[in-house]
Amino acid sequence: MKKIVLTIVIIVSILSSSCNKYDAKGNLIKSYDELQKAKWLLGEWEKSDSLGILKEIWISKDDSTFVGQSYYIQNKKDTLHNEQIELIQDGEHLIYSATIKGENNDASVPFQMTKDQDSLLVFENPKHDYPQKIQYKLEKNGSIVATVSGKQNGKSNSESYPMTKIK
Repeated sequence: MKKIVLTIVIIVSILSSSCNKYDAKGNLIKSYDELQKAKWLLGEWEKSDSLGILKEIWISKDDSTFVGQSYYIQNKKDTLHNEQIELIQDGEHLIYSATIKGENNDASVPFQMTKDQDSLLVFENPKHDYPQKIQYKLEKNGSIVATVSGKQNGKSNSESYPMTKIK
């Protein structure tokens, strides 16, 4: 019986190590599966109304990082909001890191992915003042809805931003 168990352990070890991929120099090639779940976010998104234009642009920086920029322009000249964003796969975790100039001492605020489905990404940071949750949902018509939510001044608050892909 011990020989059977030992044989099974050895086979499982060999099979699990053989699933790794290596480059021509024998270096382990890392897999960024969590980041790939957000691939549908890449591109340029926009929401335009009588108050102004909200744009969000996402590009792939490298195999473990997507970078984004979100900004809101009023009257075609006044930038009211400008946010730098990174989606970074750190080990098994996908981190949404947002930096807004003039807030949080210009430091980035991390939100960890807590839920993912084919068309939904949810990032949370319960210690952040507001928002504590950021969500992206891909709609069936190809548009996305970005939603920020959480407690603000002791009250629940939620804001949604539907955007269409323009590039």
